[in-house]
Amino acid sequence: MIEVQNLTKNYGPVAAIKNVSFEVGKGEILGFLGPNGAGKTTTMRILTGYFPATSGSAKVAGYDVFNQINEVRKRIGYLPENVPLYTDMSVKGYLNLAAQMKGLSGSAKKKAVDRVIEEVGLIQMRSRLIKKLSKGYRQRVGLAQSLVNNPEVLILDEPTVGLDPKQITDIRSLIKHLAGDRTVILSTHILPEVSMTCDKVTIINRGQIVVSDTLENLTKRSTDFSEISVLVRDHGKDVGSVLRGLPGVKEVKSVETGKDNGTRKFDVSLPQDEDLRGAVAKAITGADIELLEMASRQVTLEEIFIRHITKEEDHSPEPEANETATANSTEEEEASE
Repeated sequence: MIEVQNLTKNYGPVAAIKNVSFEVGKGEILGFLGPNGAGKTTTMRILTGYFPATSGSAKVAGYDVFNQINEVRKRIGYLPENVPLYTDMSVKGYLNLAAQMKGLSGSAKKKAVDRVIEEVGLIQMRSRLIKKLSKGYRQRVGLAQSLVNNPEVLILDEPTVGLDPKQITDIRSLIKHLAGDRTVILSTHILPEVSMTCDKVTIINRGQIVVSDTLENLTKRSTDFSEISVLVRDHGKDVGSVLRGLPGVKEVKSVETGKDNGTRKFDVSLPQDEDLRGAVAKAITGADIELLEMASRQVTLEEIFIRHITKEEDHSPEPEANETATANSTEEEEASE
């Protein structure tokens, strides 16, 4: 559905993005991650036709972004980080305007506006002025305008920024519901949101793709071991020695629980493809230690993100002084947009 090949955008001597390539299949939700100024917004603005790339190619639903942009725009819904709402208009009035700007008229416009109002949960707010809506409902209005042309592709830039936890949960559920046959690119700084919403993850740093894969594959590739956490009653026994004595155990770390309640917690590193939970439980109880809890511990997306970003930065040369100034201004522009 979306094919990006060697996309590059230069600002003077500095490449905001360089040779960016990735694909998103029909119905997939892609989490597009990166630090501020990494190139996320630049990439999304190129895909939506906001401005051209310096080189490379991009296709949306089989149409070329550079030579067939009008066809691309018919198939894309875009929610920028700062939604340009006309706050003195009613919800329905604004959506009628958005539908008209996207080429709809007459009964087709009315049906489209009624559909998105219901789809994003704005029925009770349809006649209310936008300036009287909460931040969460304003985001829903922004989503509605991106959906009014019933697009095949949704590009969402920080759709939950500034929302409270309840609003974030509502918008997250709405995005998952909206996906279905649609393809979604979701840019966000809230990593748990990606874990709960997205099928694939693409991480970009310093204008280049660092890694792109499914969450499952990224987790497997990020470590050659698995971990379980063990909580025991503290009777003064050397639990660490018991655990380290088990065949296959690679490392045992004592974890600060933050509570003085007579318990101790340990993270035990094991070979990735071996399930040693039974052996661990047997060893602990066999040493007359009270086992209170044992759970598998998965590598988090935050750990994966930091690991890849850090690795990339460790191998990247420092930019020259004049390039640093230009790069910083580019990052500030993108971060504020």
